[in-house]
Amino acid sequence: MKKNIVAIGGGNGTAVSVQACKTFLDQINLSAVVSMSDSGGANGKLREETGFLPASDLMRTTLAFSHQDPWILKQIFYKNRIAGIAPEVDGYYIGILWYTLLQQKGLSFMQAQESIEQIVGAVGHVYPATLDMADFCVRLENGQTQKTEGVIDRPTDRSSRITKAWLEPQATLFDGAKKAIEDADVILFGPGSLYCSIVAALLADGTQDAIAKSNATLIYVVGNAYEIVGEAGPEKLSEFITELEQYLPRPLDMIVYNNHELTDKTKKRYEEKEWSLIENDTTYARVTIGDYERAGGGLDPEKLGALLKDIIL
Repeated sequence: MKKNIVAIGGGNGTAVSVQACKTFLDQINLSAVVSMSDSGGANGKLREETGFLPASDLMRTTLAFSHQDPWILKQIFYKNRIAGIAPEVDGYYIGILWYTLLQQKGLSFMQAQESIEQIVGAVGHVYPATLDMADFCVRLENGQTQKTEGVIDRPTDRSSRITKAWLEPQATLFDGAKKAIEDADVILFGPGSLYCSIVAALLADGTQDAIAKSNATLIYVVGNAYEIVGEAGPEKLSEFITELEQYLPRPLDMIVYNNHELTDKTKKRYEEKEWSLIENDTTYARVTIGDYERAGGGLDPEKLGALLKDIIL
């Protein structure tokens, strides 16, 4: 019997896990649950102008489910932004406009999502963590509260760490996501930003209960780097693990860490991207180490897929 695998997180990181699992798709059923609190860029503009849910992360993950070339799909659906046409569309990209158009035509958000899955030939389903409009919020060590993912993802100061995260107003787990989680044999968290991507996808009411109800093996795909200019989150592997587990009903079963040794060329690439290495300060037996670095920096789905296949099957 095929195992049910569910990837949970934000748009870019979850897409990596999806592409990795597609390398052994003939042996699994694959789905994803994606955070819905994005408030930056085109999503923020869309929310302000229309009141519609942010669709970018959902769409990006959906593209990863296609057998078409992911690079080409990215260019078509969200890399190439419209400019100099009209104020109503300038700054947007075709993927997010598609969700908007169908909802303006009277279709539901999920009907728009299902249509995207059909258009790209998705081999699995992508579910929003919630259909409720909510902002991602955090409290810092200095007592300050920050609201909206756009602000938290690019803070003006990283010196005060995040200590707590929540959604405001509180949201409810989407039924489709709930069923996928409850039926899962394996749940993959990440990769991606710990708070703005992964934790944000776990905060809707009912999520912890769904994970607790499942018999799933819980696997955290950490990667090996964090953004220096990003959220005020952890920098050591042990802290990533401890802080994620605060939002789970039980401990993680396994952590996957990328131990690629940087060359002078990749060090320069990391500096350009403003990435810094996550310090591996653990001796946990549950940490599985492997090199799944992509040439030029970033994570390689095929290498990660080979590692996950050995772990899962």
